[in-house]
Amino acid sequence: MSDEKKPNDRRSFLLQAGLAGVASLTSVALPAGASTPDTALIAKTEPAARSFHSLGPEEAAFIEALVNIMCPADQFTPNGVDCGLAIYIDRQLAGPYGQGDGRYQSGPFKQGKPELGLQLPLTPEQFCKAGIAAVNLACKRDNGATFDQLAPAAAQAVLEKIEDGRMTDPRLPLASWFNDIIYALFIEACFADPMYGGNRDAVFWKMIGYPGLPATHTIDMVRYRGKPYPGAQNPKSIGDFS
Repeated sequence: MSDEKKPNDRRSFLLQAGLAGVASLTSVALPAGASTPDTALIAKTEPAARSFHSLGPEEAAFIEALVNIMCPADQFTPNGVDCGLAIYIDRQLAGPYGQGDGRYQSGPFKQGKPELGLQLPLTPEQFCKAGIAAVNLACKRDNGATFDQLAPAAAQAVLEKIEDGRMTDPRLPLASWFNDIIYALFIEACFADPMYGGNRDAVFWKMIGYPGLPATHTIDMVRYRGKPYPGAQNPKSIGDFS
């Protein structure tokens, strides 16, 4: 990954990503183009009782290893798995977003400009799973083990190679797989409302001082500008109002 996403700098990057949303004091929402997860798939289980609706055992092991590399445990948060990041990603893939809801899927698929977004005859779920399989194959070829079996430093190196285009696959654009699917879902998982499975216990909201919902704080923007907001230590989720 690029320098801003390496372990030593990742917390500052997450702070910057999260604070960009806090500056406007709007509710944390999914990035443009992502669908709201199916509420029937929302996880309300503890870390020890994880279950997956989209990912198979090998795929889940891959994603859990990946989120732990991208979000290692430190003084700010637990590791990515215990923050619920893998669960969030799984729920998104199993829901409307992962199934390609609203996407044109009939073809023909012609090569277009990169700024036009994903141009594959695959749903996000299919693309994600195909990328996992391709990366595991490359890891076995180069390291003799699947991604989840690699030491953290070796797994980190694999992600860096994928992101900057040094690891490729003839069938899939792996750089796009990482940047457009994996990393986008990772950021969503960190800062989305906890009711969707990630950001467990609002740990990332607490890290950046975001008070959660209700997020209509126009007066507070004046009253607490440049000061810690008292309610930020106990953020409110959508679930707290249901």
